[in-house]
Amino acid sequence: MKTFPNARPRRRIRLPLGRAPGLVQFAGLCFLLGCGVQGPPQPPRLEVPERVTGLVVSQVGRALEFRFQVPDLTRDGERLTKPVEIEILHAQLAPGSKPPTLPPLAVWRRLSPDQWKNYAEERRVTCAASLSRDEFEDWQAQESAFAVRALTRGFRDRRLEGEISNLARLRLLDVSGPVERLESTVQESAIELSWQAPAQTRQGRPLQSLAGYRVYRSLTGKPGSFHLLAESQEPRYRDREFEFGHAYSYQVRALFKQGASLAESEPSPPYEVIPRDVFPPAPPAGLTALYTNGAVELVWTANSEKDLGGYYVYRRERGESAKRLNKDLLRTPVLRDASVQPGHTYFYQVTAVDLSHNESKPSAEVEEETGY
Repeated sequence: MKTFPNARPRRRIRLPLGRAPGLVQFAGLCFLLGCGVQGPPQPPRLEVPERVTGLVVSQVGRALEFRFQVPDLTRDGERLTKPVEIEILHAQLAPGSKPPTLPPLAVWRRLSPDQWKNYAEERRVTCAASLSRDEFEDWQAQESAFAVRALTRGFRDRRLEGEISNLARLRLLDVSGPVERLESTVQESAIELSWQAPAQTRQGRPLQSLAGYRVYRSLTGKPGSFHLLAESQEPRYRDREFEFGHAYSYQVRALFKQGASLAESEPSPPYEVIPRDVFPPAPPAGLTALYTNGAVELVWTANSEKDLGGYYVYRRERGESAKRLNKDLLRTPVLRDASVQPGHTYFYQVTAVDLSHNESKPSAEVEEETGY
């Protein structure tokens, strides 16, 4: 009988005659006899991924944008530990045909674990795949169906495929190139954007399905940070949700619609705007002056601007230039001028100043005589 090399003979345990083993000896005996006994070998766990969910496919220029959720659990509810690969599946549907629930799908693109993670945020993937010139032209004649599948690798690189995602159907449209000549004008209440309307499609045809434009905005200008701000029917838009001194980056895409199909052009190059507040408040109104108890009491109507910083008061005598009375801004619309002299005539005006130090035009001038 063959034996394993260096195998040691089983050790025999002798008990003293006439003595029953105590509890401690009995426990030790059970430990020695049971040591090294193994259960039946367990097969390796098969990490079959759960189904990919939430697939949405949209056309952006001559590319397709995919959004979906990558599972982090196996089909039996355990945590995935193996790298997950992603396959994008595609099928073309004949014009006018009613597709079956599951058309024959073929692998169109593959994403390695490192690739899809570059486009993921908490396993929510947003990625784009460019179409070849032939695909862009040929797929316009037929409707396409897409699905996504996650898989891992088992023993000897065996594919462990999850179920395919929901189907996303799409009809390509002949969109225009990127929107050009994006410009802006900063006003007190809005950033006005304007751009040049496209003249033809990518294939040189007249525009027939242009439905408007989508305006995207970012606070950083970095790729992937642009979010849909609004849609516009005309090649212009007024962004009223902004703050002076903050940087905003914009992109515009032309929107095309044909039947139930929607598509966007490629985005325009990022356009950055840093709006500066150069807009002074309105001149104060309702200024009145009253000489009493050796001083001139001035009162006016408070301004309503949200960024109002305060007021300056100016005084002059006949034939002289006006001089500012207060060094620091007044926070309330009142002032008591006790520096007047009896028997003089004084002329007063008030200006409003905002937090950006823009000063308004002066108010209407009032005249007040001081008695003797």
